[in-house]
Amino acid sequence: MAAKVAATTLVKRGLPALNSTPLNPYAPVAKWIIGTSGLVAGMVHIGGVTRLTKSGLSMTDWKPLGSLPPITDEEWAAEFERYKQFPEWQQRKSMTVEEFQYIYFWEWGHRMLGRVVGVCFAAPWAYFALKKKIPPGYCNRMRLLFAMGGTQGLVGWWMVKSGLGDDRRGDKREIRVSPYRLAAHLGMAFTTYSTLLWTGLGISQIPNDVGNGQNGNVGSKSKIAELAQSLSKEARKHASKVRTGAIAVTGLTAVTVASGAFVAGNDAGNAYNTFPKMNEQWIPKDDMIDPELKPSYRNAFENTAMVQWNHRVLGTSTALSALTLAGVGLFHPATRHAITPQVSRGLKVLGGVAVGQMSLGIATLLNYVPIGLAAVHQLGSLVVLSTGIYVVHSLRYVSPGVLRIVGKQIVTKTPGAAGAPSTAFAAAGKPVAVAMKAIK
Repeated sequence: MAAKVAATTLVKRGLPALNSTPLNPYAPVAKWIIGTSGLVAGMVHIGGVTRLTKSGLSMTDWKPLGSLPPITDEEWAAEFERYKQFPEWQQRKSMTVEEFQYIYFWEWGHRMLGRVVGVCFAAPWAYFALKKKIPPGYCNRMRLLFAMGGTQGLVGWWMVKSGLGDDRRGDKREIRVSPYRLAAHLGMAFTTYSTLLWTGLGISQIPNDVGNGQNGNVGSKSKIAELAQSLSKEARKHASKVRTGAIAVTGLTAVTVASGAFVAGNDAGNAYNTFPKMNEQWIPKDDMIDPELKPSYRNAFENTAMVQWNHRVLGTSTALSALTLAGVGLFHPATRHAITPQVSRGLKVLGGVAVGQMSLGIATLLNYVPIGLAAVHQLGSLVVLSTGIYVVHSLRYVSPGVLRIVGKQIVTKTPGAAGAPSTAFAAAGKPVAVAMKAIK
């Protein structure tokens, strides 16, 4: 009975993030990484507005270190003349210099914000590395994040170039960047954001996950192992199922985001502006296959009807899946002894924001994609993804790596030994990096 009460207490306490330096010596690093993820989210939002205002092709060259915008009337005139040499101008010949300045500043701001994000990552990284404050096992992660940020700029220019080539001069449809390259650019941004967020969450939990971590050794009373070992078989099974569901919902969210990039790249939101049917049809079969698109799989990425239908189905599936996961995770009889407060809060938010995001998508469609609603809808996808990542991370106490460690502890116990500690690490004495690798 006492053991059951102790287990319930551990679950009720959970594993709160440790964001103060006295509790977590790596807290400043965690705050920096999570703060950088916030900057990337802002970057994604500005990029979405840049696309919605049709500003992406206003800058026709790329300088890795950036430059000041035109200042004088003469400089603006010269920049405007350069813009007129590219294909988009043939469809926007009524544009004035003032209108050109508006779209130019959106693109220039988007690019310069990207460089600001790079500095905000690189400078603190250099400082923390010199001070030897980067947690064990995370040095390669920092290198990866830096490389991802640099690659994002290259992918962005590669995307823009697809709308500047002479091969686009004969286009009858509105000239825009390749939907494939747009999806790659957005996907890279979301991947970088997700990796930053996951890394920051992990660093904020190091004392919980690694124990005291003194002298580079695993703590003999790691809170995450203590929590996992306290769970009954039924509770552990339930928490594992919720974790699997959270991974599936987060993955489905990512796929939905990718499909949204193709909706944006094809301007597919400006057609079939009815819901739930598409112009009185549940599935507009006749419109979903264009015989002129060869090979036929291109319809899934370039056909307006199919691209929008795919996004509708994926978005609805994401919302319903998130609601189902929240219901199972919060109201199942085993929840009381398996789900921590952090997981519970995450599930409540996930169900709510997923339904809210679906509602935003419907409103955006019915109103013919107004810039404000469309920009918030894109930002909403980040919120759903972030919440999914948080739920998965909060359930790491039933991840395979942690359960393996707990299993070894149970096996290595001495049966009947008086006073044998219930949470002793079989792996005690191994480097911190080994234990951290198990929970990532």
